[in-house]
Amino acid sequence: MKSGAVVDEGYIYNEEKHLTVLKTSLFFAGDGFSAYDCSGQLVFRVDTYGPDSRDRTELVLMDAAGKCLLTVRKKRPSLHHRWEGYLGERMEGEKPIFSVRRSSIIGRSGVTVEVYHTPSEEYHIEGCFAQRSCTIYNADKQSVAEIRRKVDASSKTVLGKDVFSLTLNPGFDGAFAMGLILVLDQIDGDDPFLNDHDNRVDVDPTCVEPTISP
Repeated sequence: MKSGAVVDEGYIYNEEKHLTVLKTSLFFAGDGFSAYDCSGQLVFRVDTYGPDSRDRTELVLMDAAGKCLLTVRKKRPSLHHRWEGYLGERMEGEKPIFSVRRSSIIGRSGVTVEVYHTPSEEYHIEGCFAQRSCTIYNADKQSVAEIRRKVDASSKTVLGKDVFSLTLNPGFDGAFAMGLILVLDQIDGDDPFLNDHDNRVDVDPTCVEPTISP
């Protein structure tokens, strides 16, 4: 698989990496997302949601120490719910490093991601983010990351949708994947502040809750 940093090479792993992502309430300032590794160490956080946020159409991904890694910003106007990603804290006049958009404005559709490298790269996100069940594919249709419901290992029960797993294949930028999760969360309509609830990232009408084998 072709590897390369989109956001930060420090989050590209040589082996498959599993993160647990926690989405907290969006009704209070300082809430958002936190991502932890298998040892329980904080890897990423997003706490720019809430009523005191400067702009709910601009979200900042930080590392555990609070360093800004990536800013995602909704482009207006946009029929395809286009978002753009910027390295670090976005500055006026800065060019985006990638864009995310719904593949179609009609009916169920996936999401297309374009990375402005030289040459540019394209990724596609397919599945059902509302049920925390979707896959990120590269242009060769190879899976590079997966979002799945979290299962409690001891009780074999599926946890709520506010706790889910992010699996990164070797060579795929974890910070980039987290930025895509922020965008998916917004365009899916899962955010109570987002008015357009009908435009869901849902390309599989048979998407159901996962079943746990005994």
